[in-house]
Amino acid sequence: MRTAISARRRSLAAGFALLGKALAAYPLLPMTPAVTIDPTQLRDHSQKALAGGQLTAAEALQLYRGLDQPSLGLLANDVRLRLNPADADGKVRVTYIVDRNLNPTNVCITDCGFCAFYRSPGDADAYILSREVIYQKVDDLLSKGGIQLLLQGGHHPRLKTDWYAELFTDLKQRYPQVWIHGMSPPEITHLSKLEKRPVRDILVALKAAGLDSIPGGGAEILVERVRKVIAPKKATSEEWLEVMRQWARLGGKGTATMMFGHVESDAERIEHMTRIRDLQAETGGVFTAFIPWTFQPDNTPKGKVFLVERGGAKATVAEYLRTLSMARLYLQNVPHIQSSFVTQGMKTCQVGLSMGADDFGSAMLEENVVSSAGCTHPTSIPEIERHIKDAGFVPQRRNMMYQPVETPATDRFGNAANQKKAIVSKVEA
Repeated sequence: MRTAISARRRSLAAGFALLGKALAAYPLLPMTPAVTIDPTQLRDHSQKALAGGQLTAAEALQLYRGLDQPSLGLLANDVRLRLNPADADGKVRVTYIVDRNLNPTNVCITDCGFCAFYRSPGDADAYILSREVIYQKVDDLLSKGGIQLLLQGGHHPRLKTDWYAELFTDLKQRYPQVWIHGMSPPEITHLSKLEKRPVRDILVALKAAGLDSIPGGGAEILVERVRKVIAPKKATSEEWLEVMRQWARLGGKGTATMMFGHVESDAERIEHMTRIRDLQAETGGVFTAFIPWTFQPDNTPKGKVFLVERGGAKATVAEYLRTLSMARLYLQNVPHIQSSFVTQGMKTCQVGLSMGADDFGSAMLEENVVSSAGCTHPTSIPEIERHIKDAGFVPQRRNMMYQPVETPATDRFGNAANQKKAIVSKVEA
C-alpha cells in the first residue's frame, strides 16, 4: 500500500510540474472551462470510475464537461495506476516501441478531406515502393534496434490481396524477427469490396502470409454523421468494427484510435469510445491500446472548412489532455492508453503520462502521414527515454503485445544511428 501511495505521489508531482510548463508554452490556449453540474453527481460518477465501474455515456459526458482538467487528470491517473501499477520496488513504468512506418503506396481513391498524404492515381508524385526500397527500409529499421513495421498505405485501385500477401511472405522469409503491424480496417474493407470477397477471407489470407496484428488507423470518429462529412468514401463505422471483430475471431490483436478536433461533438467522442468499449467486451479483448490524437488541418484539402464550427481553431492542449483522461476513465477494459507527442509535442505528452496514459507511443524511424499535414516533432530514441524519466517514470521498451523488450546494449549507450534526429511519432502503434 505504501509503495502504491508513493508511486501515486511521485506521478502526480511530476505531472503537475510538467502541466505548468506545457500550459506556459501555450499561453493562448486556456484550460477548457468547466460546465456547472451537480457536484453530488460528479462525486458519484468519480467514485464509480475509481472503483472500476463502467460509466454510462451520460455519466462520462457529465464528467468530461463538469470537472476541471486537474481533477479529471487526478481521477485518470488513479485508474491508470490501478490498471498498470508500480513494480514491487515502487517504480512506475512507461512503455514505448521502436518501429518504422512503411507506406507501400500513397495512391488512394477515398479522397478524405483531412488527409494531406494521399495522391490520386496518375499524379506525378504517386508511388508504389519497389521491393528493393522496402528491403532497404527494413534493413535500416533493424540496424537501429527496431522490431516492428507499421505497414499502411492508400486504397490503391489495382493492388489486391495477393500483392500484399506476397509482400508479407517476402518480408517474413527475409526478416522473420520483424513483427508486421499492418493493414488498417479501411484497407481491409477496400480489398473486400475491390475483390468482392468476404472480409474474413481477406484476413485469413493475410494472416497466413505473415500479418501479425492490425493497427487501428482509419477509425477517425466512429459516428456516421461525422464520417459522411470528413470521409464519405471510406469504410463506415460498422465496417471498421467488423474487420476488428473478424480479426478477433481469428485470434488476432490490434489497436484502436480516435482522431478528434474537427466536426465532432463531445457526445460523439464518447459515442466513439462506447463502440470501442463494446467491441472490446464482445471480443474478449481484441484491442491492446487506445490512441487518441488531434486533427492537424494544415495542408489538408478541407482542413479549414472542418474547423469552421470550432471558430477556426485546432484542438488545444487542454482539450487534448481532457480527452486523454476521459479515455482512461471510460475505457477501463482497454489495458493501455497512449499519449501522443507528434501532434501535441513532447511536454504535453509528458503531462499525459500523469493524466491517464501509460505509453509514450512509437519511436517511428519514418512517418509520412501526419508530417504531410505540417506537424512534426523530431526527436531521437535516447530523447524519448529522457522525457519519460524527466516525467518521473521508468522507460521500458515493448512489443505490440505490450511485453517488455530488452534494450540492445548498442542502443543503451547511444550508437550513431540512434543519436541521429529522426521523425519519431505516435501516429499509430
